[in-house]
Amino acid sequence: MNETSTSAARERHIICMKWGTKYGPEYVNRLYAMVRRHLQGDFRFVCLTDDSQGIRPEVQCFPIPSLDLPAGLPERGWTKLATFTEDLYGLRGTALFLDVDVVVTGPLDDFFTLPGEFRIIHDYKRPWRITGNSSVYRWELGAHPDVLAYFRSHFEDIRRKFRNEQAYLSDFLHRQGKLQYWPAEWCPSFKYHGIPRWPTNYWKPPFVPAGARVVIFHGECNPPDALAGRRNRRFRFIQPATWVAEHWRE
Repeated sequence: MNETSTSAARERHIICMKWGTKYGPEYVNRLYAMVRRHLQGDFRFVCLTDDSQGIRPEVQCFPIPSLDLPAGLPERGWTKLATFTEDLYGLRGTALFLDVDVVVTGPLDDFFTLPGEFRIIHDYKRPWRITGNSSVYRWELGAHPDVLAYFRSHFEDIRRKFRNEQAYLSDFLHRQGKLQYWPAEWCPSFKYHGIPRWPTNYWKPPFVPAGARVVIFHGECNPPDALAGRRNRRFRFIQPATWVAEHWRE
């Protein structure tokens, strides 16, 4: 390996995606700020997006590679598979994908050094299944173009078999023996691990789970919702998660 390719292999990238109107540029800007506080050394921060307006200049924005999906499909995260494009704007090195609505609470360096071809969160709700949660995954850029190639040529079959992109992705790489999971405590779920059990949720505030590095927000509750608290559901009452403000900021 020559000096240029060695340097490329060492390069670290944080990649996120923002499309549609659900998330504004502040999500990307705050994600960048959290990564900068928790990742030592140099890295490149890339956002694949259909609208770069308002995104801070430290973030390099590129259009989302087209998957040519049929119009009118329900959102199932298929767009994330574009990260497996064989040549993603000439980027080379190790990439860590982060959803724009995560909250980084601890060091990220080990996400780049933990051995394994492909790492992803193990699904929280059904841990007996192989399915991963794609809020946080790591791979070598350009190393798995077959993920996308097979998806393009078998989309209708995949859509019938798998509910979303993370189920397909996990199954595909598992069958190749490449699927591995992050240590469970690194990427806890706010929904499953950060809310006190009923009925103590009525008087105890949400907390950062022990060992957490990236707290995942999935379902109906995003960081601003957690920060505000929730009072409209009897068994899902949430006190304001004031700790979110400490981390989810620029």
